[in-house]
Amino acid sequence: MTKPDAPAPASADPEGGLASLRGDCARMVPHWSAPGPGTARPVPPSLIHGVTVPPRSARLLDAMSDYGD
Repeated sequence: MTKPDAPAPASADPEGGLASLRGDCARMVPHWSAPGPGTARPVPPSLIHGVTVPPRSARLLDAMSDYGD
């Protein structure tokens, strides 16, 4: 008898399971490129145009302790 929290065997997943996904990702690594360190710089607020936040959303975020405090 298996434990209820035991992972399902790989054969139960028609897509191949986590091991298959990890293998696919490992094979794709050479195709991905990451920006070099220090390439992302903060953008001054004066250069940000066209972004609007509805007042209702701004009030909601302001009321959230993670954002407003």
